[in-house]
Amino acid sequence: MSRPTVAIINRQALRDNLALADLLAPASKSMPMVKANAYGHGALEVCKALQNAPAFGVACIEEAVALRSAGIEQPILLLEGTFSADEVEVAAENNFWLMVENEAQKQAVLTSSSTQAVNVWLGMDTGMHRLGFQPDDIGQHYQALRASSKVAKSIVLATHFACADDLENPATTEQTNSFQRCLSVNSISADENTELSLANSAAILGWPDTRRQWQRPGYMIYGNSPFPDAHENADQLTPVMTFQSAVISLRKVKVGESVGYTANWKAPRLSTIATITVGYGDGYPRQAPNGTPVLINGVRCPLVGRVSMDMITVDVTDLNEVGIGDKATLWGPDLPVNEVAKHCDTIGYELLTRMPSRVPRIYLN
Repeated sequence: MSRPTVAIINRQALRDNLALADLLAPASKSMPMVKANAYGHGALEVCKALQNAPAFGVACIEEAVALRSAGIEQPILLLEGTFSADEVEVAAENNFWLMVENEAQKQAVLTSSSTQAVNVWLGMDTGMHRLGFQPDDIGQHYQALRASSKVAKSIVLATHFACADDLENPATTEQTNSFQRCLSVNSISADENTELSLANSAAILGWPDTRRQWQRPGYMIYGNSPFPDAHENADQLTPVMTFQSAVISLRKVKVGESVGYTANWKAPRLSTIATITVGYGDGYPRQAPNGTPVLINGVRCPLVGRVSMDMITVDVTDLNEVGIGDKATLWGPDLPVNEVAKHCDTIGYELLTRMPSRVPRIYLN
């Protein structure tokens, strides 16, 4: 016997979602984003499930080393590049690809003591204004890297979109145009030595003009839409994670009686309350308000009372039958994580990525 709070990970859904990314851009190579423990899904198991992917993307060298040490053989891109010069040699030895987005990172590559050339992605800031060289300066950085024996023959030029999840916002088109103008001014064209990467999940799904040689699907491969509304491509995705627990206690609560810490909910009628063994210690958001949906035996029931570390309480008065041990789903294919996140004034990305190791991952298919 064990605590029934688990995250069930559907490997086939993961593969199907990546296949959709490939289908939408058949001329592109899809690099699954597995940073932050594969958005909470378990980076190693996700990489194993997507064993035919040409490469993987992580945030930092620690994430890459963990995967390589566990037997993952594909190239791994460090999306934030290096944080210290000594990481360049480690990257070259382990076939980690480096995002180079500032002068210090560029110099670390050019002055590396490594005898092996490193694969470089050159980051361009077209409007996100977090990382990347300015478009006006990209030509000189590109040429310096191309001329160096420390850099592998092929360089990928990349940028990142700020507003691709908003299909009415012109910013994505403006960023794409800025990227293309920069290439034209500097006489840079895509060929066997220079490839391009613009599209994240939202761009893959909703902005066809952004698809280039490399695309970087993240949230979408885990089966969740980056868009706030229905979308013909995003609606084909299947959520990979089912966050599940069970009823561990039932009680009747009289009119006017409260439930849980701070007594922030009082029963408006004679109510049946189910206690579920899941809480913010398991990654369920403490800010979830009264009324946040929880599936009990497949039926939507409202959360009532404050979320505590290990338990939540749900009003099951309107269920015909409910018993101890009955299944409770916090999010999954029948209750999108985006919907739960909206109730909590956050985004599904956050709910997935902050799920702790306390919750066992169970892998299917």
